[in-house]
Amino acid sequence: MTAFDESERRIWAGRADAFAGSFARLCAYPVSRLLDAAGVAEGVRVLDVGTGTGTAAAAACGRGARVTAVDAEPSMVARAARAVPGADVRLAALPELPFADGAFDAVVGNFVVNHVGRPRAALAELRRVTRPGGRIAVTVWALPAAAGQALLGRAVEAAGVGRPAHLPMVDPGDDFSRTEAGLAGLLDAAGLADAGCETLRWDHRTTAGEWWSGPASGAATIGQIVTGQSPEVIEAIKGHFDALCAGFTGADGVLSLPHAALLAHGRA
Repeated sequence: MTAFDESERRIWAGRADAFAGSFARLCAYPVSRLLDAAGVAEGVRVLDVGTGTGTAAAAACGRGARVTAVDAEPSMVARAARAVPGADVRLAALPELPFADGAFDAVVGNFVVNHVGRPRAALAELRRVTRPGGRIAVTVWALPAAAGQALLGRAVEAAGVGRPAHLPMVDPGDDFSRTEAGLAGLLDAAGLADAGCETLRWDHRTTAGEWWSGPASGAATIGQIVTGQSPEVIEAIKGHFDALCAGFTGADGVLSLPHAALLAHGRA
């Protein structure tokens, strides 16, 4: 396990409810396109890796697929198991999954590759557990970040706060460019055929309270940065957040936050 993986475990420990109340609806947006790209349909044996609160697993069950779902965080596994009783939900983490070679017809990973320290090894493992000719589809956040995605980070930066040293980045030797070419290249390097990638763009509608609840509860890297500050600095970050929200708030008081994600797919 890399230092990045260990950090991710600490960041998400016990935070399934915090995720569900803040970022889960955002991450649900690409699910239908993700399942389409993987060919998930009735009777298909599908693995949902990094299931989180079970959104993709539930959608796959709704299509009549035979669903197995895994996550590295016990609180996510518990919540997903309650939410998706039709799925086999287990605790497991990339890049080592407890399944036989070729066990699944399709494998999906919705915003999970950006949470692993060895993305190339992770894709190779997804290929291993997919039958020859089976399909794999994954999403990651695009960089540079879209305006709505960057809002929380801009508030932190405006308060003069940087990324602390105890939150490591993915080692440059293991990382990849968060662009269409970069993610498609990652799939190519894992030996997937017909690899392709597209950018999905949407406006996430939320409230300032819901959007602030994620970092305020320590969810995700941004939450660890925020909650690691003194009360005075957190108040300053919140002030900048409120000011920045004004540029995204409509007449109905709802935020409309532009986001962009990469959706890549290929065949084992």
